[in-house]
Amino acid sequence: MPATSPAHPERRRRRTNRFLALAAGVVTVGALAAAALPGAATAGEDQRTGGHWPGRYQDVQLLSFNDLHGNLEPPAGSSGRVTEKQPDGTTKTIDAGGVEYLATHLRQARKGEKYSITAAGGDMVGASPLISGLFHDEPTIEALNKLDLDVTSVGNHEFDEGAKELGRLQNGGCHPKDGCYTDEEFEGADFPYLAANVLDEKTKKPILKPYWVWKKNGVKVGFIGVTLEGTPDIVSAEGVKGLSFKDEVETINKYAKELQRKGVKSIVALIHEGGFPASTSYNYDCDSPGAGDGISGPIVDIAKNVTPQVDALVTGHTHNAYVCSIADPAGKPRMVTSAASFGRLYTDTTLTYDRKTGDIARTAVKSANRVVTRDVPKAPDMTELIGKWNTLAAPIGNRPIGWISGDIGNSGTESPLGDLIADAQLAHGRQLDPETDLALMNPGGIRAPLTYAAKAGEGDGVVTYAEGFTVQPFANTVNLQDFTGAQLIQALKEQVSGPNAAAPKILQVSAGLTYTLDLTKSGADRVVTDSIKLNGSAIDPAATYRVATNSFLAGGGDGFPTLGQGTNDVVGADDLTALEQYLTANSSAANPIAPPKADRITVVN
Repeated sequence: MPATSPAHPERRRRRTNRFLALAAGVVTVGALAAAALPGAATAGEDQRTGGHWPGRYQDVQLLSFNDLHGNLEPPAGSSGRVTEKQPDGTTKTIDAGGVEYLATHLRQARKGEKYSITAAGGDMVGASPLISGLFHDEPTIEALNKLDLDVTSVGNHEFDEGAKELGRLQNGGCHPKDGCYTDEEFEGADFPYLAANVLDEKTKKPILKPYWVWKKNGVKVGFIGVTLEGTPDIVSAEGVKGLSFKDEVETINKYAKELQRKGVKSIVALIHEGGFPASTSYNYDCDSPGAGDGISGPIVDIAKNVTPQVDALVTGHTHNAYVCSIADPAGKPRMVTSAASFGRLYTDTTLTYDRKTGDIARTAVKSANRVVTRDVPKAPDMTELIGKWNTLAAPIGNRPIGWISGDIGNSGTESPLGDLIADAQLAHGRQLDPETDLALMNPGGIRAPLTYAAKAGEGDGVVTYAEGFTVQPFANTVNLQDFTGAQLIQALKEQVSGPNAAAPKILQVSAGLTYTLDLTKSGADRVVTDSIKLNGSAIDPAATYRVATNSFLAGGGDGFPTLGQGTNDVVGADDLTALEQYLTANSSAANPIAPPKADRITVVN
C-alpha cells in the first residue's frame, strides 16, 4: 500500500464467536490516441541524459474494478462469464472471476510498475454470496485488504445495512449483534471509502471522506468518490435513514475545486453510476463511429457535465463493461470506464503525469479492460481466506433445500428463475392468506442463476442453502397488500415509465398473470392494458387484488411508487425462506423441478 494509505494498527481481542450459535488478460478495443510525449516512454528517466532522476512525464498505472458484490469464489453460470467479440464478428464466452484469480492478475499487472494505484467504483459488498454475506461482508473487506485496494467510492449496496454498518466496515470492530466470527476482532478496511455526496442530514457533512490523495515522489493524484443520487430509490428506507444524497456532478465539481486549491491538479472521479453500451461484448468499441457514440445512460450526461479539471471517470452500477471517450464541458475527450461486475474484469489505465504542471496529459491516457481469466495460478493467500470462511459457513451453507433438473437462469426480460421466485412468493402468500392472487418480484433482487452442475460436491441438481442465499441475499420479507385493479395496471406500467422509462425494470410475475409488452411503443404504452389478465380473465380496475411482493417493492422501491400504496398489510417470512419452502415442497432427488418456460410475458420487439 502507498505510504499515504495507512493501515490500521494491530487490534486483537478475543471474543466469544457467536456465529456458531447460528445453526496477462485480454484487452479491449478503445483508447484515446496516445500522443508522443517526451519522457513518457521511459517514465522516471530524463530523456536528455538517460539519468534516473525524475523526468517531466511519469506514467501512473491505474487498475480499477467495480461491483464485486462479495463474489470471492468464481461466480456461477452467466455471472461468471464475459462475452468477447472476435475479429470475424462472432462472439465467444470466457469463464472469468474469483478473487484467487483477480489477485494474481492484479499482482502480475503491477510488476515493474513503480507508480501504481488500485481503485474501485463501489458496491464492493452487499448482495453477496453466503461466504461473505453471512458474515456481514467481513470476508470481502479482508480480501480487498489483501488485494492492496487503495481507495473506493461507496455504492448503493454499501448502505444495505445502514450507515453505522458501513462505518464498521471502514473502521473495524465486531458486529453489534453477531459479535466476532473468529478469535480476532475485525480490523476494518485498510483503504478509504469515499462518500462525497452522502451527507448526514443533521450535520450536512459527508459521512465519510469526500476525497483522498495518492502521493509518491512528488506525483499527486486525487480521487473523489460518489454514489448515484438515486440511491434512496433502490435501497431500503432503513438503510438510508438519516442520510441525504446529493447531485453527482455538483458534488464532484465542488471537491475538484477544493483539490485544485490544495495543489492537486490530477483528479479521478470514482462514480457509482454507469451506462449501457450498445454491445454486451467487453471489448466492444463504444467510440465507433465517434467518441462515446456507442454508450447511453446516466453516465453520459454526468461525463458531459463534470468539470474538465477531472481527468478520468471510473464508473459502475450497471454491471456493464466499457472503455469510452466522452467529451467534457470544454469539448475535450475524457476516458470513462467500467469493468462489468463480480471481479470478471479489471481496467488497466495509464495516466501520464506532467511534473511541470502537476496535471494529467489527457491526450496520452490509454485504457483497456482485461479479463480475469482462470488459467493463471490461484493466489495462495486468497485460497486460504476462502477456505477459512467456507469452513465457518459450511454447517449452514451445505444444507440441501431442493433439486432442479437443469440450469434455471436469471437473464432476459422474463427469466425462468424470476418465474420460480414469484411462484414461491405466491405460495408463501397463500400460506398467510389463501385469498392471495398473484406475486411480483423485482429483477434486481435476483442476484445469480441456479446451476445444475455440482458446485461443491453436493451432487448435480442439488440446490444448497448457500446457492439460494446467493440468489436472494437481501433478507427482504414477503409482504401481502391489497391493490385495486387500476393500481395493479399502473404498477405494471411503472416498469417502463417514470424513473424506469430509460432502463425498464420488468417485474417477474407468478403463474396465472399474463400480458403483452410491446417494445415498439414508448413509455407506459409499452404495457398493453387490454392484454393484462389473471387466470385468463381481464383485470377489473374496480376489483381488489391481494398481491405478494418483497418488502423492498412494498416500500415503493425500484421506481414503483404505486406498490408502496397498498393496504391491509401482512408481513410474512423472509424471501429466502419462501424460496426454500417452495423448493422443498415441490422437488426431490427423484422428481426435481424443471426450469419454468418464462412464457408469461409476451414481448413484441
